[in-house]
Amino acid sequence: MLRKLGLTVAVLAPIVALVPATRAADPQKIMVGMVPSLPAAATYVANDKGWYRDAGIEIEIQNIDSAASAMSLVAANRLQVVEGGLASNYWNALAQGLPVIMASDRGSSPLHHAIMVRNELKGAIKSVADLKGRKIAIVAPGAILAYELGKALETVGLSYKDVEITYIPFPQMGVALKNGAVDAAVSIPPFSDVALANGLGWNLEDPDKVIKPAPLSAVAYVINSDWATQNPKLAHDFFIASARGIREYCQAYHNGANRAYVVDLLLKNGVSDRDVIDKYPWPSREPDGRFNVKSILDVQDWFFKEGFIKQKFPAEKLVDVSYGEAAAQKLGPFAIENKASTAEGCR
Repeated sequence: MLRKLGLTVAVLAPIVALVPATRAADPQKIMVGMVPSLPAAATYVANDKGWYRDAGIEIEIQNIDSAASAMSLVAANRLQVVEGGLASNYWNALAQGLPVIMASDRGSSPLHHAIMVRNELKGAIKSVADLKGRKIAIVAPGAILAYELGKALETVGLSYKDVEITYIPFPQMGVALKNGAVDAAVSIPPFSDVALANGLGWNLEDPDKVIKPAPLSAVAYVINSDWATQNPKLAHDFFIASARGIREYCQAYHNGANRAYVVDLLLKNGVSDRDVIDKYPWPSREPDGRFNVKSILDVQDWFFKEGFIKQKFPAEKLVDVSYGEAAAQKLGPFAIENKASTAEGCR
């Protein structure tokens, strides 16, 4: 009997070896909504190099117009992560008790955002002060670009209420300037770069030059906090893999050896064209995804003052700093490979 059992085990052993791994080892899917702008390269790189897969993660990317438009999706856990500009509806979601929190910086100054003006007004508008009463496009109600425009206006004694605001998606802003639908627009790379390169307008002001405190943490990863609480390792592993992608983005930002690879990935994913990507500076990122919390609190104060939000929150309710700190500890100090680079940011 024992001999027969031994034979049975011997026969079954090769078969057992062929059985696939259990479902527990299958990649766990994370739905990521993001604006397909230049800083998105970090996610494309981390995915292309298999760093999410190595962490047991499969990501599915959904392109969005803005984080503001996708906040309800992340609150409902239809998206676990949203990458996009800070917006007032994040605070409004918190005020409603919805499960959202900022987990990682996705873009900080220098951002090279642009307050663009239509060509016909080049003689009439010479400074931000001349925007008073003008029709200006931003991407969505309560977007971070409203804060940037408002802070720029305040430097010349104006307020956000001194201009007329209309809402236009980034890809359509250049056309709106050309046909006179708006007098000015606040846009981001690569959309602003494309509009400027095609002569659809001209750049009146770069908000980076006037906004304090700096650096401005203008773009974030917002996550569903219930999902993160239920999947703490998965969430942290996602952001460590993402930080590896951020560091690759920063090396390319400083014209490192990987620049061509990162540019090719951007082109592959439909972000702008090669001439624009090569000609214009890229938005900066913090290499580990850590926030300038003072900046976020100033954004909160401005949104509250202007009536975009009805409630303010302490920093720990706005930002979970553990993700950036974990990435910094896991990956160690960041060093720029191209020592000759003098570009600000991404350091």
